[in-house]
Order: sequence, then C-alpha cells, then structure tokens
Amino acid sequence: MGSSSGSKAEFIVGGKYKLVRKIRSGSFGDMYLAINITNGEEVAVKLESQKARHPQLLYESKLCKILQGEVGIPHIGWYGQEKDYNVLVMDLLGPSLEDLFNFCSRRFTMKTVLMLADQMMGRIEYVHTKNFIHRDIKPDNFLMGIGRHCNKYRDNRTRQHIPYREDKNLTGTARYASISAHLGIEQSRRDDMESLGYVLMYFNRTSLPWQGLKAATKKQKYEKISEKKMSTPVEVLCKGFPAEFAMYLNYCRGLRFEEAPEAPIPHSFQDSESPI
Repeated sequence: MGSSSGSKAEFIVGGKYKLVRKIRSGSFGDMYLAINITNGEEVAVKLESQKARHPQLLYESKLCKILQGEVGIPHIGWYGQEKDYNVLVMDLLGPSLEDLFNFCSRRFTMKTVLMLADQMMGRIEYVHTKNFIHRDIKPDNFLMGIGRHCNKYRDNRTRQHIPYREDKNLTGTARYASISAHLGIEQSRRDDMESLGYVLMYFNRTSLPWQGLKAATKKQKYEKISEKKMSTPVEVLCKGFPAEFAMYLNYCRGLRFEEAPEAPIPHSFQDSESPI
C-alpha cells in the first residue's frame, strides 16, 4: 500500500469499503479507517501482505467469527483478498485502555479500576468459554483486536486440555506476563488471569516495579523482569490498595495448569468498591 493519499483514496476493498487514512501500523500489517460507500458507516480495515512470512488475518477472522455475539467482540464485516493484500473489515473501535490511561494523566480512580476489572474479567472468561486463551493481556489490547495472540487451550470436540509443556518461548508482553510464562511453561487460563492482575496494579500504581530495567539484550531484559517479578512479594506490590488485589494475584498464582478460575474469587473485586 502506497503512502500517498491518492493511492489510498481510490482503494476499495470488498466492493464497498473505501480506505480513508491509516490509523496505525503494526508488526503484522496496517490498519485503516474506511467508509462503507453504500451507507456511510465507518469501519476499520486491516491489510496484510500476501507475502507475509507469518500470515495472521485469516486466523484472526475465523477466531472473531467464533467469538461473535458477545459484548466487546468486534463484528467482522468481510474477509478476502484485494490486489496483493489479505483484508479484514471489522467494527471501528475506540481508543485502547492505554490511550485512555494516558488521556487521564495516567491516573484512574479506584472505582474506575474496579469497574474495568469486572468488565475485563468478563471478556477474558468469555474467550475461555470458547476454549481459547489470549496470551497477551495488556491495556493496549483492550478495545483493540484480540485475535492475533489467542491460542486454544482445549479441543472443541474432545474437551481435552492442551498438554503441560516447558521450554516455551515467552509469548506476549514481558511487563504483564505471568511467572509461569517467564519460566517457559505452556500458558493456560491461569496465565491470562494473572496478567490481568498486573494490568490492574499498573493502573493503580501508574507503573510496575519491573518497568524501566536496563539490559544489553532483550533476553537479558526479560530475565531481569522475571527476577524482579518473582522477588517482589504480592503484598509489597499491592501495598496501600484494597486487599482483594493481593488475594486475587495469590489466587491466580496458586491455580494448577488445567484448573478453571472460579468466578466467585476473581469477582470479589465487586465487593471492594471504593469512593471516587
């Protein structure tokens, strides 16, 4: 896709979606704002080169269709090929939670964090009911795409859980990764929930103790983050905040590989609501 406005202005995908401008670029392709020329509706269009070494859009489109029907899951308008691109047309969503956090001067009230906790848990649990795990829970990925990092944890037909494995490379974002993920253990539902705990404490504290660590290589930085995360007691991480946050993280860390998180304990956040 050329960068000139002229080349984009005449680019129509799916017979009716006219590209307007690029919204963002990512490692897997570009996202554009587009207009449905039949009704004027604004949509988001993802473009991925058909020559991509690791194509993702077909998988993402199939996954989103499996997840259709729940609040917070973007609707897929069209998937296909145009010129040299794989194309995915989907709902145009708002800013990410990271964008909103920055817009609010990196300060959320406790009430906001608790409300987010409830809604984010609901989204994650819904994905889990469809036999998938996300593997990259972070503020940037809420309200944005979910398909790229999802992974099946259970077979649809047999209901058999994926096998426990070690020596896995870290998938996701080191800042919010679970301790098991740092240790190279295959991720499961417990890891999504533990990552959510770190996201919530990031919102509470505005930063996490393992941010800003310096290292010569990415591998060394991941090791430093892992060491700092494992050496920071949950009670220290959550000090000064409602006890439910520490209870939640300790609960997640104590889950077994195949164990399903029980709703009553995570949803204890609902009982700790504080004034704004």
